[in-house]
Amino acid sequence: MKRSLDVSISLGLALIVAACGTSSPATPGAGGQSNTSHGGSTGTPGTGGSSTVPGAGGATNGVGGGSNGVGGSATGTSGGSNGSTGGSATGTSGGSNGTTGGSTSTGTAGSAPTAGTSSTGGGGSVTPVTLPDVVTSADGAFWKVGTLTAATGTADVTADDGSLKQRWDGFGGTFNEAGWDALSVLTDAERVQAMKWLFDAADGANFAFGRLPIGASDYAMKRYTLAEMNNDFTMASFTIAQDKKLLIPFIKAGLAVKPDIKLRASPWTPPAWMKSNNSTDDGKMKDDKDVLNAFALYLEKFVQAYAAEGLTISAVHPQNEPGYVNPYPSCSWTGELYIRFIRDYLGPLFAKDKVPAEIWCGTMSNQTDGMIAQDLAKDSKALAVVKGFGMQWNTDGSVAALKSTNLPIWQTEHRCGNYDFDSPNTTRHYDPNKPQNDFAYGVESWKNIKDWIGLGVNGYSAWNMVLDTLGTNLNATKPWHQNALLVVDRNAKKLIQTPAYFVFRHLSQFVQPKANLIGSSGGDALAFKNPDGTIVVVMYNSGAAKTAIVSLGGTKFSFAMPANGWATVHHKK
Repeated sequence: MKRSLDVSISLGLALIVAACGTSSPATPGAGGQSNTSHGGSTGTPGTGGSSTVPGAGGATNGVGGGSNGVGGSATGTSGGSNGSTGGSATGTSGGSNGTTGGSTSTGTAGSAPTAGTSSTGGGGSVTPVTLPDVVTSADGAFWKVGTLTAATGTADVTADDGSLKQRWDGFGGTFNEAGWDALSVLTDAERVQAMKWLFDAADGANFAFGRLPIGASDYAMKRYTLAEMNNDFTMASFTIAQDKKLLIPFIKAGLAVKPDIKLRASPWTPPAWMKSNNSTDDGKMKDDKDVLNAFALYLEKFVQAYAAEGLTISAVHPQNEPGYVNPYPSCSWTGELYIRFIRDYLGPLFAKDKVPAEIWCGTMSNQTDGMIAQDLAKDSKALAVVKGFGMQWNTDGSVAALKSTNLPIWQTEHRCGNYDFDSPNTTRHYDPNKPQNDFAYGVESWKNIKDWIGLGVNGYSAWNMVLDTLGTNLNATKPWHQNALLVVDRNAKKLIQTPAYFVFRHLSQFVQPKANLIGSSGGDALAFKNPDGTIVVVMYNSGAAKTAIVSLGGTKFSFAMPANGWATVHHKK
């Protein structure tokens, strides 16, 4: 479905500049946390500077804290000469409704948000986000706000908030070079709109986490690693210069909308000289002490280099899909080597140098990977190093065994669509020319998400958040055209929200981190209880349109449920 865009060009330019940096910029306001329907922390004001960059908060429209997301008023900016702080009636960074914060260039910090709403920015007064009580989506009729009416009768879905299940940590998606390259054909304002659709609390999916590759993934624009010099055991050649071209601008654009995105990273391949075939593609990790020490240092250098860019890496997964080798950046590990690397090399180095990023066992993808994770869980010394498990694709059979560790388990990569092999929840076939970003993939996405959450995972990540309409990767043997949440039509220069995007948003915009899955009965549904007491029910109706009844904590409501579609019902007892 194509959506027309009505976004200010000036706002787009401001956010892109804020994301990518300028000389002598105004310091962005640190926005309140964008926790849906819960309220975040008090916003911090943006300080003045010589540029016109707005304070980048978690605002409704991406910046500042005012009703239009800029500075504190509809027309202001947070610092600099154009609507400068402290004295201008239209454009101050602090205070409410664009009023001055005094004669200085620093405005008053934003006030704390109201309970039951989301914080939407910093640098000015915090504008609370009030989410709709019910929103529905169906093919050709996405994201329609409905009305809840008190009801009696038999509920189609009953949420039992007395039946608490696993803690919910959040939803997220993946930053890749190909996504930012696709967005580059759009206007600044349209790129801002894409980031809002993904990360904004009021007008988007409100993703809490972002996954990123360490070096090239199969959705990089070229093959590369961060230390290309052969036998560079001291990492003298380490550089993130390539990341600064596409990947880091993509991440910073997301952070300009939601400053508290948690970043998690994994390499698709170590440097080629660390592998048996001296190539980024295919090959096995060398079992050599010097190489393993160097690879641990490589991962440490990555965390430190990103910190120098103002980007905090919250977790590192040492290898993406260690049980697979592919004709794109990849690397296989034996289970014994993978566990020994974490236990004897990576863990001790991170502990010695006080690297703040957590180490996770991940990202595991096939059944062999699942057994590696289970074997690691039996190694007490290795288990003491890791803080969680990143599982995806065909490792669902290992989740039950890993739950006994009492560590968080994340589904780290949503199935990408367009398969030339059997895959759960779909009967569709491979198209060698394009991915199927259609309604059927939206239904498949719902089923996959629901299945994994039912297994007991604590979080769920989309794969590519943005691609173009071809979705082609670096597979040298057979290009695999994969789906994305947002799609860029390069010829028409259009930004498109796919049905799968709305499926994720039906959950992620409403379910807060630190919620709990709760029991539900009577329909195809998932139910959560948020930390602020709101109950969220997301349900899918495969039949005809009807008046549906949902019971939330003993209170019944009715609403118009579309045929073959989804509804999110959101209510505080």
